[in-house]
Amino acid sequence: MSAGPLPHPRHDLEPLLTSPVRLSVVAALAPLDKAEFAFVRDLVQVTDSALSKQVAALEEAGLVAVHKGRVGRRTRTWLALTDQGRVVYRRHLEALRAIAGA
Repeated sequence: MSAGPLPHPRHDLEPLLTSPVRLSVVAALAPLDKAEFAFVRDLVQVTDSALSKQVAALEEAGLVAVHKGRVGRRTRTWLALTDQGRVVYRRHLEALRAIAGA
């Protein structure tokens, strides 16, 4: 008896990562332990407010962790992918590759 066709790879896409800015943020963080907010902002080429909004959505979903601290007298914000964020990002990339290769 046949099990039927495999589910289409689009089902493994993470809806949050269909946003180009959120995907860019996660991709920027993927090879790093953590990155300063300003570094990610400049790399992704968005405004502070745009990055802040997208990071808040990723943080709420558990994909990104936000840590605030001080360097001298200046407040700094660091961003890092969570373990869950890394898994979701890898699955999303694999789904994109499967779709593109199909």
